[in-house]
Amino acid sequence: MIVPNLTYSTALITGAAGFIGFHLSKRLLKMGKRVIGIDNINSYYNPALKRDRLAILQKDKNFLFYKVSLEDTDNIHKIFKEYSPECVVNLAAQAGVRHSINDPYSYADSNLMGFLNILEGCRHFGIKHLVFASSSSVYGANTKMPFSVHHNVDHPVSLYAATKKANELMAHCYSHLYGVAATGLRFFTVYGPWGRPDMALFLFTDAILRGEPISVFNNGEMKRDFTYIDDIVEGVVRVMERRPMPNKDWSGDSPDPGTSYCPYKIYNIGNNEPVNLMDFIGIIEECLNQKAEKNFMPMQLGDVPQTYADIDDLVNDTGFKPATALQDGIRQFIEWYRDYFRR
Repeated sequence: MIVPNLTYSTALITGAAGFIGFHLSKRLLKMGKRVIGIDNINSYYNPALKRDRLAILQKDKNFLFYKVSLEDTDNIHKIFKEYSPECVVNLAAQAGVRHSINDPYSYADSNLMGFLNILEGCRHFGIKHLVFASSSSVYGANTKMPFSVHHNVDHPVSLYAATKKANELMAHCYSHLYGVAATGLRFFTVYGPWGRPDMALFLFTDAILRGEPISVFNNGEMKRDFTYIDDIVEGVVRVMERRPMPNKDWSGDSPDPGTSYCPYKIYNIGNNEPVNLMDFIGIIEECLNQKAEKNFMPMQLGDVPQTYADIDDLVNDTGFKPATALQDGIRQFIEWYRDYFRR
């Protein structure tokens, strides 16, 4: 199914040099939209990868880029004022569950103060729709599967997850107070070409090709709802066009966490098919035609053993269901990896 052409002519994409931001920006440019990109090109992982993504986007005359951090209040305000984008997609954040154990302050700066600046921009400059990245990590200690946006998520197990939950709460406040139409997207383990070097597929592929052992946490007893980047982008584009409407059936006596009496909505975007970590590694080995030396490790602080997305709301509201087979997605990542690194 082809999504109707977006009615928005200009979108502000934060984290435009990041993995998802790059692919989304490329898709919007291909649709003939003007994209205002923001990214601080930080060193959480090798900035060269971000600069290479950015170089591709900057070939399009409809892409304008600003190197700025979200917590830079004055410059974020100036960008909103100059361009008055119709839609904002906030993908910039300090990422990484494990890194949040070691550097908690960077998460408060980017994910809380930075997001507040985005909300203020949306409030003061009449943005029609704010779409923002949340994360499957907000489900934390929940064990009822599949994870549903209608489940309570008040028990995060990492600071990263807590900041993403805080983003959802902050967005709801601005929706309630100022009528900001806000949609949060809980992404489930995104992978694909140009992916992040700190994610499992990149780490495993790199180590196997170098002949180095891979770290397999929780002794391999992990499951993840791996979601291919093209499916993520398709979901985001469809949601961009769908401004949330107040849920007339919402009741404070039995509050639904995924909707509201104001223009606010949460969606999961996942493949709806959790995969065992050992099977995931097996597919990588098959695509590389090379076996991995495995170093089995205990569960890491902040990790959860399983993720599994209930995507009924996404399917019902947008008509889209992620469908890229894991074997196809991994193969496409490895083809990109070999080409990019000449290996």
